[in-house]
Amino acid sequence: MKSILISDPTLRDGNHAVAHQLSAKQIATYCEAADKAAVPIVEVGHGNGLGASSLQVGESKETDVVLLETAKAHLHTSKLGIHVIPGFATINRDLKRAIEIGVDVIRVASHCTEADITQRHLGYSREKGKETYGVLMMSHMASADLLVEEAQKMELYGAEGIIIMDSAGAYLPSDVTERISALVEGLSIPIGFHGHNNLGLGIANSIAAVEAGATMLDGTARGFGAGAGNAQLEVLIAVLAKMGYTTGIDLYKILDAADIAEREIMPLVPIIKSESIVSGLAGVFSGFSKHVTRISNEYKVDQRDVYFELGRRKVVAGQEDLIIEVVLDLVKRKKK
Repeated sequence: MKSILISDPTLRDGNHAVAHQLSAKQIATYCEAADKAAVPIVEVGHGNGLGASSLQVGESKETDVVLLETAKAHLHTSKLGIHVIPGFATINRDLKRAIEIGVDVIRVASHCTEADITQRHLGYSREKGKETYGVLMMSHMASADLLVEEAQKMELYGAEGIIIMDSAGAYLPSDVTERISALVEGLSIPIGFHGHNNLGLGIANSIAAVEAGATMLDGTARGFGAGAGNAQLEVLIAVLAKMGYTTGIDLYKILDAADIAEREIMPLVPIIKSESIVSGLAGVFSGFSKHVTRISNEYKVDQRDVYFELGRRKVVAGQEDLIIEVVLDLVKRKKK
């Protein structure tokens, strides 16, 4: 049986869905449940990762220290993982402190064409003996060949595996197959996939990734995550088992963990709303959803127009300030 390594970012990607307001109590509750289910990696933090709490992308209810110390105290079998974007997270302030707290897995991420910025963070993580991966976000915005070039840089910098993120939920299974196949052929380290469900293809795309050679997958409880949410973890575990893959995760206990997550940490279970579909079609970062909704409503602009304009401008995570610019431009056009 082929083994698939599962990473669960319910407590990181899911933080987007609640404007980064997950509490220490909620972190503890879900960590206990995921640990009992033997989830290999539980990723915790602000939706945009370590050091990202800010007015621009949203302030966390809890500090990074509180989030990580709480998770560490309630994980005994599972490893504690973090998402690190250079620019948000510094080495001396953020990464060093996270390592002192005891994080086990560090995933250093960049926009899919900017792997150069990850060199120092990847090198530092490996130097400290941590399990270290490279992540290429918004990967639909690059060709398969370009993704391979960027991933090869991360491999050279010390990444022990590469995960591509469908951050906008924009992929079709054929897109995933093309990119994962190219990465498997072009690199000598494991390849992984992180799916979003804007077009209802989170599970299908994850399975396409595995069939193309990926050995790492992300999934969240009930799909709790940005926009329409992620590939639903408990469904993913069940489907992989039916296909003959092993994850080491206890099915009954991950089903229990999902029930607990729905009850304790989710105001609403993610669904595919109209704006989520448009976001996926436009290729816009799923984490923009709350910002787009709020600003569009304030200025009485059609959210769908905002998403398509953001997609046309190729706006990416960290450029949330451009949403207001796009909305105001649309208001001016409407008046003319």
